[in-house]
Amino acid sequence: MRKIMAAAFARVAYSVLKLAGWKRKTVLANAKHVADAVPLDAVSYDTLLKNLTRHVSELLFCFGTFKKLPHDFTAYPCCVDGWNFDIAEGSAPVLEKMRKGGIFLTAHYGNYEAMGPWLCCLGIPLVASYIPVKPKWLNNILERKIRAVDGRSYSVDARTPRDFLRILNDGNLFCLLADQDSRIPSALSGSLLGQPANVNPLPDFLLKHRPQTPVFICWMEERDASSNGASSKTVRVLHAIEVTGVQSKIAVTAESSVVNNQFNSWLEQRIRENPNLWYSFTHRRFYSRSPEIYGG
Repeated sequence: MRKIMAAAFARVAYSVLKLAGWKRKTVLANAKHVADAVPLDAVSYDTLLKNLTRHVSELLFCFGTFKKLPHDFTAYPCCVDGWNFDIAEGSAPVLEKMRKGGIFLTAHYGNYEAMGPWLCCLGIPLVASYIPVKPKWLNNILERKIRAVDGRSYSVDARTPRDFLRILNDGNLFCLLADQDSRIPSALSGSLLGQPANVNPLPDFLLKHRPQTPVFICWMEERDASSNGASSKTVRVLHAIEVTGVQSKIAVTAESSVVNNQFNSWLEQRIRENPNLWYSFTHRRFYSRSPEIYGG
């Protein structure tokens, strides 16, 4: 029943947003801006909107499935609530390291929210910093019903350097959505898809003060498995990699960011694989460096 409700909600939400032209100008502006790296005709507003509304519907109606996933890596592949799940080859040892804490970078790519409960189910001490939303009752629902597993919320409103260092000191895995346009005064210069882009200085700051902290990148792939005789056409695959070499190169200048350079290279590869799963196309991602592309 929940899957039926999710599918119905996705269709209605897609129709309403498409009719309203939600974020259409922003998507087109971003797509034109990076056309030299990603062909303009590869970015489809309709397809991106369909993907986004489907993932939102899963968040609202089927998120409990991701909170039931097995703790042991050997239990994968598995089927829960009719959905197939697996851990990518070579990712289990990295996920094992993530159980000891560190820095976890990801992007607004695919169903990124679903990784939160999945990582918690795997015994990973995830802590993700979210800015509280308004109204307060909605924020309470997000923290208690969505961003919590077995009564433990992995959401925190961390704002100061001391807050972030405390998270690492406590042995947690600190999550940062690192593909956003950083508009803070201490933002570092970088590039994404061949265009200048401001990047978040927080990962490099944390490594400067905690140089032995491991850094990970994690994402979820929705792979077509119908040819393998799976009971569902889609298998959700968790990927995890460790960013290497950053501990020996933690010196940061205003012109560079060691961690973000590697993260952006990873993100560029994901976007080229499927640009219609990168939801930052709906954000003014390049505003800090190229505000003119968004008009008045």
